[in-house]
Amino acid sequence: MSGPAYARTLAERARAAGATIRTNATVTGWAGDRVIEATTPQGRIRVEARAVVLATGARERPRSARLIPGDRPRGVYTTGHLQNLVHLRHGGVGRRAVVAGAEPVSWSAALTLREAGCRTVLMTTEYPRPEAPFLFTVPGRIFFGTRVATRTRVSRIIGRPRLRAVEVENLDTGERRIVACDTLVLTGDWVPDHELARLGGIALDPGTKGPVVDGALRTDRPGVFAAGNVLHPVDTADVAALDGAHVARSVLAWLRGRDTPAGQVPLVAGAPFRWVSPEVVRPGDPAPPRGHLLLWSDRYIPFPRIVVRQGGRVVARRRLWWPTAPGRVFRVPAGVLARIDPEGGPVTVGAEP
Repeated sequence: MSGPAYARTLAERARAAGATIRTNATVTGWAGDRVIEATTPQGRIRVEARAVVLATGARERPRSARLIPGDRPRGVYTTGHLQNLVHLRHGGVGRRAVVAGAEPVSWSAALTLREAGCRTVLMTTEYPRPEAPFLFTVPGRIFFGTRVATRTRVSRIIGRPRLRAVEVENLDTGERRIVACDTLVLTGDWVPDHELARLGGIALDPGTKGPVVDGALRTDRPGVFAAGNVLHPVDTADVAALDGAHVARSVLAWLRGRDTPAGQVPLVAGAPFRWVSPEVVRPGDPAPPRGHLLLWSDRYIPFPRIVVRQGGRVVARRRLWWPTAPGRVFRVPAGVLARIDPEGGPVTVGAEP
């Protein structure tokens, strides 16, 4: 299915289930533990609920947040901005593009550029290999005729009032070169849209920068849950939708008066992982969404051995047959936590070759 068709299908199912969908509406704050205020074209509204699910997703960091020096010309986009311009507003871009990033979303940007008549001449990534899986990268190079430059970054933007070129730096040698282009797309480098959680005083994880949740996707505010890419950067739309199915069961349990299980065990990301989600497990809770822990690795390991430690001892070791790779979520079966002690303190999940 195309992205728009997929979105329409979910919207139709939500309406058929009785949901009211408010478009062009922005939640601006909280007026109580489970009371939100929103601004709509019809004016400001206040919604009181017995349960609230935060599903605000994630966004790519723009040029300002990435601190890329140089000029400020037209022709610099994030993937979301590019796709909105091309697919929704049917606008045009340039003829020759550089894409910063080599994640799956980077190839999605290249596809959008191609539909707009713009050739992607170069992708850059700071990692030793592209972040996207082999099945994206090899066909993408052939189909788009795009070179992927590893261990590089865009170090300067050149051109006024329109982009003329970018400076690309080799991170190993320090060598810099100028690449002529009239379009630059900044892909990846995701951050959760966590402003509403932060305004509500909900605990945030410093690694994911999203709300801290347990296996049932509860936050630390009773009756407030979170699901999808607001929890961590970043997974695909279909996986985020499966988070919605998981959190719905937790919301129904809350509405029926089921109490949150007592006690909790914090999960901590060990090397080479940057973060782990969920951040808390509770005795008696169901397994996390899809039965997996989600982690983000800063290192490529082809067939990692997962090591789980608690209180200075190893409680689980398991070899997995898929790689840890920067730029994409790594999944670990939640069964590695089967032998942890509910009273034993924090649990660290790491990996080794």
